[in-house]
Amino acid sequence: MLAAIERADWDVFRATGVAHLMSISGLHITMFAWLAAALVGSLWRRSTRLCLWLSAPSAALLGGLVLAALYALFSGWGVPAQRTVLMLATVGVLRLLGLRWPWPQVWLLACVTVVLLDPWALLQAGFWLSFVAVGVLFASDSGAVSSIDKRARGRFVAMLREQWVITLALTPLSLLLFGQVSLVGLLANVLAIPLVTLLVTPLAMVGVVVPGLWAWAAGVIDLMGEVLRWLASWPWSVLWVAKAPWWAGAAAVLGGALLALRLPWSLRLAALPLVLPVLLWQAPRPLPGQFELLAADIGQGSALLVRTRHHALLYDAGPRFSSESDAGQRVLVPLLRALGMQLDTVMLSHRDSDHTGGAQAVLSMQPQAQLISSMAGEDSLVTQDPATRCVAGQRWRWDGVDFEVLHPQATDYGRLTKPNALSCVLRIANGQQTALLVGDIEQPQEAQLVQALASGPPGAVPKLRADVLLVPHHGSKSSSSGAFLEAVQPRIALVQTGYRNRFGHPADPVLVRYQALGTRLFDTPHCGAMTWQSWWSQTVRCQRQVDQRYWHHRVP
Repeated sequence: MLAAIERADWDVFRATGVAHLMSISGLHITMFAWLAAALVGSLWRRSTRLCLWLSAPSAALLGGLVLAALYALFSGWGVPAQRTVLMLATVGVLRLLGLRWPWPQVWLLACVTVVLLDPWALLQAGFWLSFVAVGVLFASDSGAVSSIDKRARGRFVAMLREQWVITLALTPLSLLLFGQVSLVGLLANVLAIPLVTLLVTPLAMVGVVVPGLWAWAAGVIDLMGEVLRWLASWPWSVLWVAKAPWWAGAAAVLGGALLALRLPWSLRLAALPLVLPVLLWQAPRPLPGQFELLAADIGQGSALLVRTRHHALLYDAGPRFSSESDAGQRVLVPLLRALGMQLDTVMLSHRDSDHTGGAQAVLSMQPQAQLISSMAGEDSLVTQDPATRCVAGQRWRWDGVDFEVLHPQATDYGRLTKPNALSCVLRIANGQQTALLVGDIEQPQEAQLVQALASGPPGAVPKLRADVLLVPHHGSKSSSSGAFLEAVQPRIALVQTGYRNRFGHPADPVLVRYQALGTRLFDTPHCGAMTWQSWWSQTVRCQRQVDQRYWHHRVP
């Protein structure tokens, strides 16, 4: 089962571009269909009566298709397996009808058949990867076997060329769909495909009858795993790029296809400019003196990305869902890669797991980031590197934007023991707009802040006043006191909570207090990821509304 493969192994498979070999993929089912057809055809020819009733090639084709469908059903009938069976059935029906269509018509008919029976396939990356790969192989004529290819050396050269053509053609599509491409993928697949196809899969299949063969298959997998881990450890083994707009991706896919086809080199080189936009694309960034807040959609927890022109800070890292899954690995790392962002600082407000669960994944991907936290002596929760303790009075300036820690005081570390009470409170201001990120502080800490910061020098705006507030403790009854909200006077409040979370956040009395103040409140269940920009300060961009589709659940 795929669930038995650990996350670290999946990371290696993705980094080396062989993840497609670790599931019941089209390659496995096609090979099983070929072996089953050969077996059925061999047995069918032993009976004259059967051959008179139905020719051996037709029986082999039908038998291989039926047995391949049963194998796909036995293996779980996953979406890639369904797609492969439909493709094989389409080609098989054409053969049985005696139709010899040109390859573009066969390819298009297979596409149409899959889409008619499963329209959702168009939304799956595997659909585009598999059909583009098959189409490019047909178009490049790399499947044609010449006389020299009949020798073992020639077959190896042909296989190597096929893998090179697929890699070249699918690289732009991989960048468009995943924002990454394995630079060692060609070498890894040249080694892994023969091992998995010719050794691991047959041994595993025959192992159903002779269980002892599974140990041999496991030995081959272990050996292959060591080689793949070595390849994944190479510097620049994976290229990550910012997620480009669709037009750049479409141009790159066209360029990759032209580069892979058997065309004059003058035409191939002319396709290179089509690939450059997706490789050089940079996500738009705030202008100098402006900043942006992006509250990620991570469920019940906190994770907010702050961006200035040339710098970025991550405030909290979301929850840990299980030992193999957390918000860092599932949401934050892909988000940072899609934006092409390098973090300067990771600030973990306090030790609760819904704020620190994804920190290890983020810091492993961004080792250059400075860690600031209130977890005194508890750095091993997220990283082996020591953290800088957040203390009121810490200040820095990025691109004309001021950052200041308002809480906790240095004396609070020896006096307070509850993690929420030690939450790092961060104030971000550019002279026109101010944001306040407060973690899980509760009413005693709110009162402490009000007493110290609610008033300021004559003519100056109090430090506690803010245009945007990250709602304390996800809207718990223990926070967002009336006095605190009166001091902050937020125009916009962001709530990061899980849909129908067991804590009942945000609590109804808290919502009433914000409504009485005239604050516009946005929450994760309705908004998804929330983006606020200082130069467009009256609006919050809700990703769930921007990308709304009719099949999405609408939160009441």
